[in-house]
Amino acid sequence: MSFADIFSFAGIAFSVLFPLINPIGGVPAFSGLTANDTTEFRLQQARKTSINVFFILITFLLIGKLLLELFGISLGVLQIAGGLIVANSGWAMVNSKPESKKDDESKVQNLDISFMPMAMPILSGPGAIGAVIGLSTGAKHIEDYIGFVLGIFAIAIVTYVFLYLSIPLMKKLGSNGINVLTRMMGFFILAIAVNLVYKGIYELIAAH
Repeated sequence: MSFADIFSFAGIAFSVLFPLINPIGGVPAFSGLTANDTTEFRLQQARKTSINVFFILITFLLIGKLLLELFGISLGVLQIAGGLIVANSGWAMVNSKPESKKDDESKVQNLDISFMPMAMPILSGPGAIGAVIGLSTGAKHIEDYIGFVLGIFAIAIVTYVFLYLSIPLMKKLGSNGINVLTRMMGFFILAIAVNLVYKGIYELIAAH
């Protein structure tokens, strides 16, 4: 087992997955979805989201192809389903009603969004899942898998750092700022949803 090979495969996994996971692009969605949560809960959600991203990608790295074949699901179908889930969250944010300062404390949501829709499909969506399945098909030795796992772990750490850094911004926004951000990010998340559905339909048409 060569450490050079392990780090080489880790670098490959990181470089392939970083633009697909796009942790920087995930920050606005995270900020919008947790806008009405407490700071402590946001910290918890940032940590849980990064952990979920890690385990989702590891699962699909090891048994992803088998899972899709077992349930007869194509990546196109996965994209459409993910788009619908994201659309539901985005629509709720766009139509959210402003709360008065008096009601702020009683209206704290603290809804767990760390798995759906943040970790899946906003961050580790069909594109990233397809990529790790592709990486797994090219892995021939144990060091290949170790390298890929290290690369995925690095992605999860970077994701946590970006989500964590978004939290101080939320503290500085007042009630009005949070309401505006929630609606703006809801529109942004709806755009992500439409893009996922579009890509899923295109994938299905291309496959047939």
